[in-house]
Amino acid sequence: MSLSNQNLKYLRKLRGWTQEEFAHKLDIKRSLLGAYEEERAEPRIDVLEKVCDLFKLTLDEILRKDLSETKSSYLSRRRALKMAQGRSEIQFVPVKAAAGYLAGYADPEFIDELNTFTLPMLTGGNYRAFEIIGDSMLPTPSGSVIVGEKVESVEEVKNNAACIVVSRNEGIVYKRVQKNTRNKNKLTLVSDNPLFHPYTVNTDEVIEMWQAQMVISRANTQQRWDMNQLATVVTDLQQQVSSLRKKIN
Repeated sequence: MSLSNQNLKYLRKLRGWTQEEFAHKLDIKRSLLGAYEEERAEPRIDVLEKVCDLFKLTLDEILRKDLSETKSSYLSRRRALKMAQGRSEIQFVPVKAAAGYLAGYADPEFIDELNTFTLPMLTGGNYRAFEIIGDSMLPTPSGSVIVGEKVESVEEVKNNAACIVVSRNEGIVYKRVQKNTRNKNKLTLVSDNPLFHPYTVNTDEVIEMWQAQMVISRANTQQRWDMNQLATVVTDLQQQVSSLRKKIN
């Protein structure tokens, strides 16, 4: 297979496009693109020019270089281009990748394997997205995706800010972070759902923190409280208030 034919197929698969989708973008028939990819025809120069415009390549690169062998440099150039345009590439950590993330969070190769997306309203920062499961942060529903901005140190976190906290003992959790004024080596993690009690973690156990910037959830997801849940919440709050009064008195 010639390099230009091979590169067409590689670039299409890199973007996850079908032949029909790619052919539409190039304004050619799907059958013609199939002929190019199967090396039954040589791509026309005008078609290659459109490919170069789509992928920010030169004709020399698409004609003479095997782009699949220079994947890392090509992707790094695309990443640099996105950053230059003000769009931040956001890596997505699904629940099924959570265990691997604890081991590979500092491994560039592991991070590069994560799926990515961009959001036009988030620019110029270091962002990552995490899928959360459970009811501890209701009304944020289980299955939501939290997009957080990297926090370099505990001091930067706003008190009571909602954050993705990655720690050695607790794994990946989504909580509100309260600083301990008496002991700077401890943080209190609080759930929005009062059925879940706060707990403390040592700052030296925390690997990463990402302060929540956006919550993405399915449009048809609607979390409802039933009367038993509400009664339990009220009882729990009353007990907490009663306990606080006893301590004060």
